[in-house]
Amino acid sequence: MIFRSRPHQATVWRRFRSGHDGFTFEESREGYFEAHVAANAERAVDLTHLLAEHLPPAVDVALTDHRSKTTWNGVDIALPDVRDAIARLKVPLATYAGVDITIFTPEDQLSLTAELDLYAFGRSDRWLYLLQALGLEQYGAVAERGWRGQPWDRSPAAVLTTALVTAAERLSLTRAP
Repeated sequence: MIFRSRPHQATVWRRFRSGHDGFTFEESREGYFEAHVAANAERAVDLTHLLAEHLPPAVDVALTDHRSKTTWNGVDIALPDVRDAIARLKVPLATYAGVDITIFTPEDQLSLTAELDLYAFGRSDRWLYLLQALGLEQYGAVAERGWRGQPWDRSPAAVLTTALVTAAERLSLTRAP
């Protein structure tokens, strides 16, 4: 005899999956809200670009290339320029990963991790409504990735490195020591 129970909510998301993208949303004890978006690589970069539109006209930016161990920072960068840089980086980022991009203000922060996970932090719950408006489903939990160690290839990616240097120059970011 086979015993069946109600099917569990699907929380296993893979890098190259089809179906609905989703997110978790919670309030921390410190009073800020955190959204963790789970989507495939291309969609995560697209969502970073789309959500950045809801930030103020001037933002701070931090780029970290984990392959070359290089970090660039910028303060009060024009938001349209940042969004343009993300759009130009879409294909190399989704292909090679290994880069942290953080766009932030005193009130909000968007972070695309080296593993292409997207996080949105804020002092209000507005990210919840913005993510729902984009058609993402809210889930109770996001399963951890099934791999151990480095989830992106550490081999050199000249295309990505060149694109990052070009983006940093266009945005007038300074190289961190």
